[in-house]
Amino acid sequence: MAGRFSATVDIDRPIDEVFGFLAAGVNDKKFSPRVQEITKTTDGPPGVGTVFVSTVKDAGMTTKREFEYTEFDAPTKIRWAERSKNAITAKFGGYDLEPTENGTRVTIFNELEGHGLGKLLAPLALRAARKDGPAFGERIKKAIEST
Repeated sequence: MAGRFSATVDIDRPIDEVFGFLAAGVNDKKFSPRVQEITKTTDGPPGVGTVFVSTVKDAGMTTKREFEYTEFDAPTKIRWAERSKNAITAKFGGYDLEPTENGTRVTIFNELEGHGLGKLLAPLALRAARKDGPAFGERIKKAIEST
């Protein structure tokens, strides 16, 4: 197991709007340059059990990833688990949202885990994710505030 990274950002939008953007699950491409495509593969509105499949490019390698929402408490909490088994996966992750005087504070986190050769690479991926954390938060903020 590699460990956790997180980022926190204040967004100048109401909590319901921020939650809706993040819960849709298909907006990741708007703030994550790694995500080449993402689709929801289950019917109905997002909630526990909703599954998303994405194509992600990391360190020159393209992989398919499958995530499932495991907790969904509007408008304050979303949790997911990666169901795919790539060299490095997000074992679990989530968004925590709280209202602020001017909008919404969002904390995102992911627990990264290495499999096979990925056990050797996971600490490097974690270090890169932690370094990018503040910029990642700012990309989320920019994407939501520009909608």
